[in-house]
Amino acid sequence: MNTLKNNVQLCGNVGKAPEIITLNTGKKLARFSLATRETYQNHLGEKVTDTHWHAVVAWGKVAEMIEKQVPKGQEIEITGKLSSRSYMDKSGIKKYITEVVCRELKLPEKHV
Repeated sequence: MNTLKNNVQLCGNVGKAPEIITLNTGKKLARFSLATRETYQNHLGEKVTDTHWHAVVAWGKVAEMIEKQVPKGQEIEITGKLSSRSYMDKSGIKKYITEVVCRELKLPEKHV
């Protein structure tokens, strides 16, 4: 095996309008949720569809593209990496979060 890599590819729909933050440096940050669906047959032969929600963040040029071109409900494809971190909430309880850090974004081609 070559080197192991942290790589994620997802195709889904944006859950709500992306939150865009402009930092003091002028750099942009975009945060949004992405819904992906998986369909399979259960043990009874019934069709089941599961929806999974992913927390996504993007920085810089990718965040700027999201701000201009990605509304709620938009189908997109992203490539990035998994990132885990922790923080203290307002009650002083340590919380953990895993996010997809989006490095590339692809919008579906529009057919006329």
